[in-house]
Amino acid sequence: MQIEKLKKILIENGEPKFRLSQIKKAIYQDGVSAFSEISTISKNLRELLEKEVEILSFEVEKVLASKDGLSLKALFKLVDGSRIESVLLSPIENKWSVCISSQVGCQLNCGFCATGKNGFQRNLTAEEISDQVLFWRQHLQKNFKFKISNLKLTNVVYMGMGEPFLNWDEVRKSLKDLTDKDLFAFGSRSISVSTAGIPDGIQKLAEEFPQINLAISLHFASDVKRNQFMPINKKYNLEELKMALRDYFSKTKRQVFIEYLMLSGINDSEEDAYALSTYLKSIGNRQLLHVNLIAYNETGNSFKASSGNKTHLFKNYLENGGLSVTIRKSLGQEVSGACGQLAGK
Repeated sequence: MQIEKLKKILIENGEPKFRLSQIKKAIYQDGVSAFSEISTISKNLRELLEKEVEILSFEVEKVLASKDGLSLKALFKLVDGSRIESVLLSPIENKWSVCISSQVGCQLNCGFCATGKNGFQRNLTAEEISDQVLFWRQHLQKNFKFKISNLKLTNVVYMGMGEPFLNWDEVRKSLKDLTDKDLFAFGSRSISVSTAGIPDGIQKLAEEFPQINLAISLHFASDVKRNQFMPINKKYNLEELKMALRDYFSKTKRQVFIEYLMLSGINDSEEDAYALSTYLKSIGNRQLLHVNLIAYNETGNSFKASSGNKTHLFKNYLENGGLSVTIRKSLGQEVSGACGQLAGK
């Protein structure tokens, strides 16, 4: 929302200082989607703000929902005509997580991900990032079927389109807004930032937001395979990532989530499990590492998902090596909103 413009209008119209707090609470925490719905301000002010201030920085083009209503995807049109997607998921009963984008497209061009296929267009502003969360709060509030259950967003994950650490200035501002008690009021530990492995970004997160969760999209434990499918590894290889994680642990003592996409015949063999186990143990602080095994979701290329049996064997191998592992439940495929499927269409 255009907070600075809102402040200016309130001052110019002689409104008391507490008026801004009333409006921010209604918009950011109560999920009100129009100034006309805010009963604590005058009719004249409501009408003025409706004309002068945009609550969302984008246009909502469409929202898709799965049949069970537990996975939703929204397509947003930005002011310059570009498009991004955001996803709302309920992985656990009465818990809702919103997956937000930080860039239009992505320059990393990972071979298994749909986002990078159309290239990189631009970074999102902090407002465009946080407004995705604001939209979903509004959507939950307006949608009747959610009013009989849980309305509260419990988690925010920067795992949508783009690499958050390549847009750090705006991501930083959005994190401050999400944790601001007068705005979104999320606890730091309910927010996660996922990176393909940008050491400088990992360092900055540790220094500026040590309580926010860090997730590493690792997917391969050898430089040869990672170079092939994740070109960012040619710039920041596994050794550099290891050193960044060691530094992160020394500063935060916080758990790190290792995301590992299970690709049939590519990274799901016993040799791959051994390589992953060996690499993670070499980082140290094994008790602070947790591996999430993720089923591959179709993105229009030749990759196939590992079988359930293969995934369980992989999990068992890691666990026998003393690592903490979860086979992550996959949501969002029905609306093409699962991991790696966002393409801004």
